[in-house]
Amino acid sequence: MMRPDTSFVFALLCLLTGFLPGQATGQFSESSLHAEEAAALPEKVRFNDHIRPIFTTHCTACHGGVKQAGELSFAYRDKVLPPDGWVVEPGDPDASILLDRVSAEDAELVMPPPEHGAPLSDYQIALIRRWIEQGADWQNHWAYEAPQPQAQPEVTDKNWPHQPVDYFILRKLEETGISPSDDATPERWLRRVSLDLTGLPPTPQERKHFLAAVDSNGEHAYVAEVDRLLASPHFGERWASVWLDQVRYADSKGLGLDGPRRIWKYRDWVISALNDDLPYDQFTIKQIAGDLLPDRGVEDLIATGVHRLSQTNEEGGTDDEEFRVAAVLDRISTVWQTWQGVTFGCVQCHSHPYDPIEHEEHYEFAAFFNNTADSDLNEDWPVIQAPNDPADYAKASQLDRAIEQVREEIWQQEFALLKDQGRWQPLVGLDAKSSNATKLNVERVGDHDEFHTVGTVARNADFTLTAPLPEGLQKLTAIRLTAMPLDPEQAVPDSEWGFTISQLDARLILPGAEQPQELKIDRIISDEADPFYDPNDSLSTKTNRGFSAYTRIHYPRQAALLFETPVDIPEGAQLQLTLKHRIYLLSAFSLITRRGHLAVSDDPAFSELLTDEELAGQRKQLASLQSERRKIKSTSTPVLQERPIHLARPTYVFERGLFLTKAQQVTPDTPDLFPPLPDDRPADRLALAEWLVSPQNPLTARVAVNRFWARLFGTGLVATEEDFGSTGETPSHPALLDDLALRFQHDMDWSVKTLLRELVLSRTYRQSSRIRPDLLERDPQNRLLARGPRHRLSAELVRDQALAVSGLLDDSLYGPPVHPPIPDGVWKPFYGGDKWNTPDVDNGNRYRRSIYTYTKRSIPYPMFAAFDAPSREFCTPRRLDSNTPIQALMTLNDTTFAECSAAFAQRMQEMAETPRDQIHEGFLLVTCREPKPSELAALLELHDIRGSDDNPAAGLEAVAHVLLNLDEFLTK
Repeated sequence: MMRPDTSFVFALLCLLTGFLPGQATGQFSESSLHAEEAAALPEKVRFNDHIRPIFTTHCTACHGGVKQAGELSFAYRDKVLPPDGWVVEPGDPDASILLDRVSAEDAELVMPPPEHGAPLSDYQIALIRRWIEQGADWQNHWAYEAPQPQAQPEVTDKNWPHQPVDYFILRKLEETGISPSDDATPERWLRRVSLDLTGLPPTPQERKHFLAAVDSNGEHAYVAEVDRLLASPHFGERWASVWLDQVRYADSKGLGLDGPRRIWKYRDWVISALNDDLPYDQFTIKQIAGDLLPDRGVEDLIATGVHRLSQTNEEGGTDDEEFRVAAVLDRISTVWQTWQGVTFGCVQCHSHPYDPIEHEEHYEFAAFFNNTADSDLNEDWPVIQAPNDPADYAKASQLDRAIEQVREEIWQQEFALLKDQGRWQPLVGLDAKSSNATKLNVERVGDHDEFHTVGTVARNADFTLTAPLPEGLQKLTAIRLTAMPLDPEQAVPDSEWGFTISQLDARLILPGAEQPQELKIDRIISDEADPFYDPNDSLSTKTNRGFSAYTRIHYPRQAALLFETPVDIPEGAQLQLTLKHRIYLLSAFSLITRRGHLAVSDDPAFSELLTDEELAGQRKQLASLQSERRKIKSTSTPVLQERPIHLARPTYVFERGLFLTKAQQVTPDTPDLFPPLPDDRPADRLALAEWLVSPQNPLTARVAVNRFWARLFGTGLVATEEDFGSTGETPSHPALLDDLALRFQHDMDWSVKTLLRELVLSRTYRQSSRIRPDLLERDPQNRLLARGPRHRLSAELVRDQALAVSGLLDDSLYGPPVHPPIPDGVWKPFYGGDKWNTPDVDNGNRYRRSIYTYTKRSIPYPMFAAFDAPSREFCTPRRLDSNTPIQALMTLNDTTFAECSAAFAQRMQEMAETPRDQIHEGFLLVTCREPKPSELAALLELHDIRGSDDNPAAGLEAVAHVLLNLDEFLTK
């Protein structure tokens, strides 16, 4: 069936070229194939295995998500197949235009066109024909289909498997005719599993104990050792590093000056959560929406700091709205890469090139994150005070909840009066003057007069507003200021710079009086329960803060000035209000009230807000709670916080991805390709978080287990960890991936430690990593897992292992970032206040684990950069390891490694009496195995050559240097 809007064009093309549908395919049949190709044709053509790769490789460049030539896209079923599609007729290949075009001989008709690539092969055309004959069954890409339960595979060698995963691995090996490798020696396995689970090598005592346990207890020794390592507090440190790559953790802000950001409490939360084996679904929910949880605590709020790891720009002259938007888009891209393994950033500008995700759906998803209170601010607001001592978390959480409850109760009473239009009388006859070059005009709008600025505003402007009071008003209990955007309608989609009223005073101008009567304002109430700036600061001359829309304004904002005692109003009196503005950003953007109007009230309810005993008691209680909370030593930590509902920010589609060019408004939703959100609850971040970990989500568990597998075995079951989509690699063991994903969710209850326990106790993991000639030829990348993992250690593990064996490691947990030695000339930050103060050699902070090293995005720590650690500017699903001379130069010459060599030599000297025994113990410490006689002899010879009577320690230092640079030491 041809689409009405394209059939005429196609028919005209046929007439002009003499081409008739079915003509080109009349001469093609499967008999045209070579015998080998014909034999290779599958009995049942599967769309994902056979057809989708053809479309992705040859068609989607012109007929995909970005470019949809002829309104045809092979990324979407309904644009290919009936009732809306027009190029394939299921069951009838001769009536299918697709087959006509790919097999056409005319260069004007053949697809793909010659200038776009080679034509399809006869085998590919035969696949398409058979697919259409068999009904053109269309499948979603495998990753978007729910994981399916898997039966335990049958294997011939029933004694080999130890864990469920082993059956899947062995079955494929047996099908391929490859035998698994022998088990690694116990000490080799011990070093491997110790590094994998804790990031630290086993000590000589741990090795001795384990080998003795193997001799006496056999298999139980392996189980006990894994349980011991999983219970280690260093487990969280090792695996937190993996997570922090995903969520682009850094201790600096990134753009512009790249100044420091105190967010290390989030890093500590990750370590603690992993040590506590917080289930992965809760680990997810707390980070995505911890601030929306009922009875949330301090830790739940710290978890949302993951979203505050986006970059901010402190450079002068930048628009904070532009970079706020950039942060929101970075967050959604990070969520998709981290939890879904899907590239989502490209959908910002157009529909996904290869997967059926529409351009509009990008912004529907962005709407989940677009209503947060943060902006591109130097202050990093909003923040919480996170107790320095985790033991204070419970008490702080209790106090915070009590403070929030009392504050909300007070504010609800105030806000109800503030917004009640029936209690206010608008002012007309307004006169507005400015203290400087800022120009003001007044115009009548409805029942009130509005002042507004004209043209460019000047810094530090004072606005004096004067207006007669309404006739009949005898008492004055409150004045309401409504501050507005200059263009109220346009500001809703495109916010304007906000305002800050630094000081505010009111007076009455009395008929015949020489001086105005100053009015004592007792309190200011506003339309926010907990704003960044306290509105009552407008009454103080000690600060320039006060009632504000900081830093952007979408909607009119209101505050009321309250008098404890009603003010008598003489006949003919005028009200005069002065607004002083003293806040500006980056020397370029003055936060000025660009439009506004006034109203007054004689309602006694406003005075009662100040005199009511119950309210007074609540305010006293609030002050007491806040005082007690301040006694808990804390660190200011950026978190996520929603804007109030009545100030909610709308979300629009950006045409071609540009935030200045907005199209239709959208509401929060997930792509149609995925299961829908529950329809019985609000579509907020909490619903999104629960959607991510729901059994219906096809990707979250798969992506998680694949990540853990990759860190243990070097490559994931899906090698492209960053892309589970149509252009990513297919799983090496699809059934195993589904089995692990489902059991991780259901049988293991999302327990990361349970998952890792099974993997490291598997026979697959225990295999020797020795390279076999048959495997080198048939499976050089070890995708079949016929040998154990063998790959270079990560940057952090290389450094931590050197510190550990040398005896220098300070293994204390948590705390602010540290500044270990760094080469001269490297530290030249844009922001002069960002100092790199390296502790002295007698200070343990010099030798803390690598995860605590200060991470600055614009100046990566040199040793980490040399060993392929990311700069953490963006989500890094996997590190691509390199092998360069710079790495060797680093481990030979870096200050930390030089100090490790010297300390290691000293440790060897203290471990034994003779040089031979000293070197033997050092070798054992570094490799976790006994040295071969030839290895020991070579090291002894080096010791004797480099040592001397004048400097006997030089020999051991040379040996230590060599041992810390062994390939065996730097490799797992």
